Amino acid sequence: MQPTAPLLGLVTLSVLFSATSCAQPASPTYGERLGWGPDQRILIFHNDDAGMSHESNLGTIEGFEKGLLTSCSTMMPCSWVPEWADYLKEHPEIDNGLHLTLTSEWNHYRWGPVAGRDAVPGLVDAQGYMHRGVVETISNASADEVEKEIRAQIALAEKLGMPITHLDSHMGTLFYSPEFFERYVRIGIEKQIPIMIMDPKNLEGANRGAAEAANLAQAVQLAWDGGLPVLDHLMTSTADTSDPDEMIDALIQNLRDLKPGITQIILHGTRPGQNFGAISSSGGKREAELEMVLSDRVKQVIEEEGIVLTTYKELMARRQQVAAGTN
Repeated sequence: MQPTAPLLGLVTLSVLFSATSCAQPASPTYGERLGWGPDQRILIFHNDDAGMSHESNLGTIEGFEKGLLTSCSTMMPCSWVPEWADYLKEHPEIDNGLHLTLTSEWNHYRWGPVAGRDAVPGLVDAQGYMHRGVVETISNASADEVEKEIRAQIALAEKLGMPITHLDSHMGTLFYSPEFFERYVRIGIEKQIPIMIMDPKNLEGANRGAAEAANLAQAVQLAWDGGLPVLDHLMTSTADTSDPDEMIDALIQNLRDLKPGITQIILHGTRPGQNFGAISSSGGKREAELEMVLSDRVKQVIEEEGIVLTTYKELMARRQQVAAGTN
């Protein structure tokens, strides 16, 4: 079931992540605005779900140390955050954002809000865990509760000494509600933490109304004017398969088809162990995504195509240079 809200056209993930069909906008890309050339293709390889499980941490670490991973984000309410926080203490250069988590979707592995159940009652179900789905969260939680939880997750990361290079949204929950989305943008600007947001002109073919497109355009302009960088394109790991070779083949085609500007590819690279199957049946696909960023074939194509790898940390540094007039 999909939620229905005015921002669905703005942020329906199945649309946002089909970036391979994007047309190049006539105006300068956000990559160009940040100092890259007009034809340059800039890429963030981003791993979601750090801290969700030990296996998620292993995959994220392997992706950084042996592969092409350039960025990741952490699920602060989850049980394996302390392990990941310890790793970050030894590797403070890691581009680590927060995968702002407002849902708890698995059957036998659940978590509650960082702010505490009594502080944000609309974010929890009858069992005291976060709601399993986006619809339930939107139906029960207020924007004030969502903001309180976002701030609590940021505060916990700060307390643990974790770098916070950007913010994004687990299961896209923040993108399905205009009120939630507004708090996400506002907090990013207030704290000068980049948020995952992309140029609406590159949602070609999206099933959305003009008003919804205008809403996203206004939010993007607000973020940019507020000193934050903006992505040009966004896509998932490329293929719905557990076969690493098929995953790699699909990625290579997407890499060759990349448009100018900044693209973020989202994956969930994991090295599943004996317990991960008790959490999710997605271990095979997640492992294939990890093999994708470890692939020498992919590395070769990136070199052949002249694709530039980057991080949110670099995007923000370039945005600050633009603001200072030094780029």
